[in-house]
Amino acid sequence: MDDKLKIKVTIGNRVYPLTIKSEQEEEGVRKAVKKINDLIKKFEQSYEVRDKQDVLAMCALQFASAEELKSIYSDLEIKNVENKLMGINEELAAHLK
Repeated sequence: MDDKLKIKVTIGNRVYPLTIKSEQEEEGVRKAVKKINDLIKKFEQSYEVRDKQDVLAMCALQFASAEELKSIYSDLEIKNVENKLMGINEELAAHLK
């Protein structure tokens, strides 16, 4: 099934038409739009904003930073697991000798 869904989302009082692959993707897009709009509202209430572009840039930075931090922590976690596995492997090798 190659059916595509056409939806419209509103971000910062602007409507954007999108074509998506499935209803599951629609749910993800709508959740992301809600997060963006909630963050826009938070920034507009917390800071004196003259231009919507500034708020959108702040939102983009917030989301991009969060993704980078996830990546960094994921890489650190992988290295930690690798180190533990190497230690276990060395112990097993020592016991098998």
